[in-house]
Amino acid sequence: MSTFGLVLHRGRAGELARSTVEWLRARDHEVRVLDEDAAVIGDPDLGVASDELCVGTDLVLSLGGDGTMLRAVDLAAPEDVPVLGVNLGQLGYLTEVEPSGVRVALKRFLAGSYTLEERMRLEAHVVDAEGERPSTALNEVVVEKSEMGHTVRLEVALDGRPFTSYVADGLILATPTGSTAYAFSVRGPIVDPRHRAVLMAPVAAHMLFDRSIVLRPDCEVVVRVGGDRAAGVSVDGRSVARLLPGASVRCRASDRPARLVTFGERDFHAVLREKFHLGPR
Repeated sequence: MSTFGLVLHRGRAGELARSTVEWLRARDHEVRVLDEDAAVIGDPDLGVASDELCVGTDLVLSLGGDGTMLRAVDLAAPEDVPVLGVNLGQLGYLTEVEPSGVRVALKRFLAGSYTLEERMRLEAHVVDAEGERPSTALNEVVVEKSEMGHTVRLEVALDGRPFTSYVADGLILATPTGSTAYAFSVRGPIVDPRHRAVLMAPVAAHMLFDRSIVLRPDCEVVVRVGGDRAAGVSVDGRSVARLLPGASVRCRASDRPARLVTFGERDFHAVLREKFHLGPR
């Protein structure tokens, strides 16, 4: 018997989640869902707290789009639990299978016919008057302006040495996986997600030097809010803090990568062609 955790997109995953739970339980597997997702399935007895979902779990099944995958990875990675993504969204860049292939994918997982692809994550520490608060990201950490119509001054240090001050709308610190997310929209480089690197990309920089930089994964990046305007910090799209001038974010590669279930080697170039409609013109 195996134990499965399900993370759901509540607006799209209801029917598929219910049929998947029935299929797993009919084969004597244990199924858990988050308390807030249990109502979608209609079985509150399956609900557990977020810190219990992945303890002793064999697989986390993400039913949704890329946002649901980010939430699933955030829960699973601290326990080294692999995640299998089922695409119920539009882009589905992080997901592995379509809804019609869920049962085949689960059979292959149970038979051991799969591979694990590790993806680097970022560990970010917000440091301000309230102390130090950690977060982790699969895609990116963003420090950005909090006032419309104004820029923010962000003082960057690399490995403890001052680098430069950006006057910009914000600064993106992204993983290779996140190179096709927000960093892509500011013309950052596309990096194979199996690489390990930190991408630093300014957003609408009001200065001559506005290029993205690819840093080694163990480089420690500290972003301090300078000037007299506050900034906001988001992690994989979730707002986590408001930084007053003088506060900072310290960021580097996490020791715990995401572990994604794949079936056969993932062809990154083919994914790019499909998702971005590339090919002969």
